[in-house]
Amino acid sequence: MANNKKKIQPRKPKFNTYWIWAGLIMLFIGIQIFGGNKWAQPTKTTQAEFEKFLVQGDVERVEVINKNRAEVYLTNEAKQKEEHKDKLGNNFITPSANDASYEFEFGDLQIFQNNVNKIIEDEGLDTSIEFNTEKNVFGDILISFLPFIIIIAIWIFLMRRMSSGAGGGAGGQIFNIGKSKAKLFDENTDIKVSFKDVAGLEGAKEEVEEIVEFLKNPGRYTALGGKIPKGALLVGPPGTGKTLLAKAVAGEAKVPFYSLSGSDFVEMFVGVGASRVRDLFKQAKEKSPSIIFIDEIDAIGRARGKSNFSGSNDERENTLNQLLTEMDGFGTNTNVIVIAATNRADVLDKALMRAGRFDRQIYVDLPDIRERKAIFEVHLKPLKINETVDVDFLAKQTPGFSGADIANVCNEAALIAARKNKTAVEKQDFLDAVDRIVGGLEKKNKIISPEEKRTIAFHEAGHATVSWMLEHASPLVKVTIVPRGQSLGAAWYLPEERSLVRTEQMLDEMCATLAGRAAEQIIFGKISTGALNDLEKVTKQARAIVTIYGLNEKIGNITYYDSSGQSEYNFTKPYSEKTAEDIDNEISKIIETQYERALQILEKHKDQLTALAEELLEKEVIFKESLERIFGTPQYEIQRQEREDKLLSEEAENKSEDSNPTPIDSNPNSEGVDKIDEDNKG
Repeated sequence: MANNKKKIQPRKPKFNTYWIWAGLIMLFIGIQIFGGNKWAQPTKTTQAEFEKFLVQGDVERVEVINKNRAEVYLTNEAKQKEEHKDKLGNNFITPSANDASYEFEFGDLQIFQNNVNKIIEDEGLDTSIEFNTEKNVFGDILISFLPFIIIIAIWIFLMRRMSSGAGGGAGGQIFNIGKSKAKLFDENTDIKVSFKDVAGLEGAKEEVEEIVEFLKNPGRYTALGGKIPKGALLVGPPGTGKTLLAKAVAGEAKVPFYSLSGSDFVEMFVGVGASRVRDLFKQAKEKSPSIIFIDEIDAIGRARGKSNFSGSNDERENTLNQLLTEMDGFGTNTNVIVIAATNRADVLDKALMRAGRFDRQIYVDLPDIRERKAIFEVHLKPLKINETVDVDFLAKQTPGFSGADIANVCNEAALIAARKNKTAVEKQDFLDAVDRIVGGLEKKNKIISPEEKRTIAFHEAGHATVSWMLEHASPLVKVTIVPRGQSLGAAWYLPEERSLVRTEQMLDEMCATLAGRAAEQIIFGKISTGALNDLEKVTKQARAIVTIYGLNEKIGNITYYDSSGQSEYNFTKPYSEKTAEDIDNEISKIIETQYERALQILEKHKDQLTALAEELLEKEVIFKESLERIFGTPQYEIQRQEREDKLLSEEAENKSEDSNPTPIDSNPNSEGVDKIDEDNKG
């Protein structure tokens, strides 16, 4: 058995071209250090000490090197002296008989030569002076070309970085800058996401699953004369799972999957974007059938302008033109499917959106309550939760949350539980996580004066009071005066999930929003700047009533909303100055009417408002139960119960009428039958 096992071969180091450059550099350094120099280096000395040796007659000859350095050669007798033995014996390599014993550097050559000649003449010595010039050819060449080598190396490094974005990849080489930077995913190793991991999005999954089925079994569809769609565009708000859906396609398709971002086509060099598009589709066609996924396609797919203000060649438009040609032009290959994702479909070019390029536009909307439950179940799997966690309750508490928001809630709840040293994540941890994400971090140490705190309490109590008394206001969950993020207090609601909103519903919400400032006016007789966020909200709502939804009687059934987004670039308004004045007046009228309405409701329930504010000052956070104790049953529940009772009574009346039907005369000669026959004849 042991012989059948394969021996594990040690990994051989990969060959790298940098090794050659490192070897050349080391060679030049070695030549510089050792080339032209002796292995045994003379002992360093000074000019004064040399003159002492010269007077003693120990110097046989002096060799002047390059007019600034002198090498001293001792006589045989001098080498035997203890004075020189001690100094020369410290060398790592002992100089031979033909090597210089000492060396030193001097300043001016003429002065040095005069001093030596004078000593030789005075002492009657036979010491000779020789002049020599040493050259290091390779060292001089290296020094001469070193600046150019450094400049070229820096230039190559910068070009590689610019062409690859991060110093590698398909466009890493300087001549491969026009190559596609798409990453080819292997479904067996790179992608572990399947359609089972994508909760909710049932309609979008069905569309995308069919595209995958096209690639797996194309004959099933082409046998009837159908064609495989060329592209699918995933459109929806941020965080709804568009990229996750594309990852699931990569994991399920079992075909080559190229993934890149729209910004990967954008480059500082002219023509690079179009070149990368051509190279991308060339690679995809070579491995067809295949899928190309372009995330954030609005980076290159924006609508082309009718006039070019810059007067120059627009690189982005060239990239878009090449993409349009590759998707549906001469010589296109139908075995390449393009899937793109964006949350700004309104800015995309019409030519890109047409059938034949993106045959299917799949809208990925925010999840409803059933889809939120499924998403919670996916993200709760890796968490340790206890029995208090109810998935249905969590789905109800997170209206308007996207899939990314729900994932963040689960992660934040786990972090909060860990911060409190719990062994499992509890229901309260999830509620705290929702508060943390929606409102921000608690700031219990924020300095607030008692007067400001009282103003905040009555402000939030005003919101709660009016919303409790209105039929169409959103159900209240809790009220708090604990500062969170940039807010000093908050009233938390649980809005109903509605597809259509009526005028009275919007007006009730505006009235409840303005109730905070109205409460300040009633209790303190003056108002503060704390209603800024409320005023911004109601102003947008009132403007939408008048200019977008056509719900105002004076302006009429007219909308000035442009779904294409082209109105943003217009310099003129789509209405006259007179209409603009009417719009401003109607917006102001709507807001002031709802403010007066809030004042009337709060004046009527002033005592209950005060009781609620005092309890809020004491507890800082109060829930729905406290409001039921103070106000009784909320108005929206009373109205809902009345509507249900009315429906039940109408159903009972209909049943009683059905149980006692009016008798029909069976005589064919009766007057009624004769009348019908006459009518038929006529």
